[in-house]
Amino acid sequence: MSRPVQYNTNLKPAVIPEGYAGEGYFSTTFDKIVELGRKNSLWPLPFATSCCGIEFMATMASHYDLGRFGAERLGFTPRQCDVLLVAGTISKKLGPVLRQVYLQMAEPRWVIAMGACACTGGIFDSYSVLQGIDQIIPVDIYVPGCPPRPEGLIDGVLKLQELVQGESLRRRNNPVYQQLMESYGIQ
Repeated sequence: MSRPVQYNTNLKPAVIPEGYAGEGYFSTTFDKIVELGRKNSLWPLPFATSCCGIEFMATMASHYDLGRFGAERLGFTPRQCDVLLVAGTISKKLGPVLRQVYLQMAEPRWVIAMGACACTGGIFDSYSVLQGIDQIIPVDIYVPGCPPRPEGLIDGVLKLQELVQGESLRRRNNPVYQQLMESYGIQ
């Protein structure tokens, strides 16, 4: 006996940015259009080193389908991606490689730390494991868990979309942002 098909009846239409609408036209500011485009077209670069990578694969598969949320196109070169998704244990020897991948990404760029190992080093409290990737690169969203469930990663992507939509086009020129980058030694 097959299961009955269940449809999502709680659909929310996309939010139209503020502006003026009339018969056959809509106008808004350039900032609002760019925010809407950035929010709904995130290109993640998976940097998966252990079990969190398997959960990321499950999130991208058909059951959870991260593509529904505007993050479908995975890139495997840093020059084409704007979201670095670090999933798993990062050793101190691998830290400079992760930093180089981050620096190769074009601005604007965001970072999601997925799992206890990427966030805090996890259960590996040893000399060889980096105790959180925020020691070498700035992190925008932390997704806790060991390993986190796909729903947790989806929630993290939705939080990142809120951050991206609320971000000004000129945020990267902000003195506070410049000071943050200087604290990491990034020009």
